Amino acid sequence: MGSFELPERSRRLLATLVREYIDSGEPVSSQVIAHRSGLGLSSATVRNVLAQLEEHGYVHQPHTSAGRVPTDLGYRVFVDMLLESRTPAIYHVDVEQQLRRQAVQTPLMDDLLAAVSHLVSRAAKHVGFTLAANDAAVLQRIEFIPLDGSQILVVVVARSNQVTQKVVDAGERVRPDDLAQAARYLNTEFAGLPLFEVRDAVQERLRQERTLYDELLARALRLAHSTLEHLPNVQTFHVDGAASLLEHGSHEGVSTVTLQALFEMMEEKQRMIHLLNAYIDGPGLTVVIGTEHTSPDLRRFSLIACTAIDGSTTRTVGVIGPTRMHYSRTIALVDGTTQAVSRVLREAH
Repeated sequence: MGSFELPERSRRLLATLVREYIDSGEPVSSQVIAHRSGLGLSSATVRNVLAQLEEHGYVHQPHTSAGRVPTDLGYRVFVDMLLESRTPAIYHVDVEQQLRRQAVQTPLMDDLLAAVSHLVSRAAKHVGFTLAANDAAVLQRIEFIPLDGSQILVVVVARSNQVTQKVVDAGERVRPDDLAQAARYLNTEFAGLPLFEVRDAVQERLRQERTLYDELLARALRLAHSTLEHLPNVQTFHVDGAASLLEHGSHEGVSTVTLQALFEMMEEKQRMIHLLNAYIDGPGLTVVIGTEHTSPDLRRFSLIACTAIDGSTTRTVGVIGPTRMHYSRTIALVDGTTQAVSRVLREAH
């Protein structure tokens, strides 16, 4: 049952429950919801609505004698309601002032984005991150040219006419027909994608078990990987605020094992970059809640990000925190900071 199917009264009662739970961290009773909702409903009526919401997976009752708490689906309805009624972000003046001071000290975008991740983390009291990418280099084609013995010239041609060449030792002589077939496979799979996405996808497929049983596929991926792994880093990623997870994660019942898995993901920046690339498909807000995450390591957390595109440069500012977070406040922070970064960078350059 999607959120759009809920009657307006049910949506408003659910939103009241989510707000109360975010503020208190305790299961919310029907009496509190009846009082706070402003709908003039009795506790009995509210209990009936809550029972329907629980039946459809929007809330659950931790104990039979307790109130109810939102599920990830309940949070999704709440966030969708926020986004439906959202007004233009009011940027945080203090954040923008600090960014302007940073830009005066060092106008390099990479340094500024590192400062942004710290400022956002401190303001949200969660993990803050920034991601920037230049999407100008897009794969046009890959060619494999046989040389002497087992050596192969790998040619990577980007649409911007950027050409990367590298001589690779395949370890054995490879027939030209096999090389042509390998190139066709890669071009069919990856032509038209940014080079950094091709590099990440090749690395991921090399780790997949089926590659072990398909020698032609494995050879094509190894040849491409040997050339693409040393591409200049066209994406920069900064993350800050891991300590906030230790401080707030334990209060949300997040296990040490889950926190450790997230720490490791944050340290392996390519994993985070790959994940964010999968989530972000254009400018604007992205909100991923709990079990909506593709990575099991993130399913106790929510991610809020805002993306801006200036020419060929894409910038994302975001926050990762427990699913019980102040969504309205964090969305405004992330959205407003993204706009502030764009203004500061335009003026600095």
